[in-house]
Amino acid sequence: MILRLWRGATLPHLADEYEQLLRERHFPAIAARDIPGFREIDFVRRRLGDRVEVATLMWFDSLENVRAYAGPDVSHAAIAPGAEALLTEPDRFVSHFDVALSMKATARP
Repeated sequence: MILRLWRGATLPHLADEYEQLLRERHFPAIAARDIPGFREIDFVRRRLGDRVEVATLMWFDSLENVRAYAGPDVSHAAIAPGAEALLTEPDRFVSHFDVALSMKATARP
């Protein structure tokens, strides 16, 4: 499994709008592409002083599946249309990790 990690930052008063853009437009657009081997996308955020750090984590079966999403140069970020105006520090590159170990929590009654 491959983890595709992108990071950026925004201002506190823009963070909710950025999250809404991802929820209402960007994530549904990714899902609609029906990308082979695409498993999941997560959005995380945290307040760091006068900014909000944001990140997306995408999970794929293989690097070939990442290419189906991102194209031949998988190192470049795919920033959501409309997001540039909301991001103060958009990373132009992403990182890819081989998931070496994973554990799901066991549900408890």
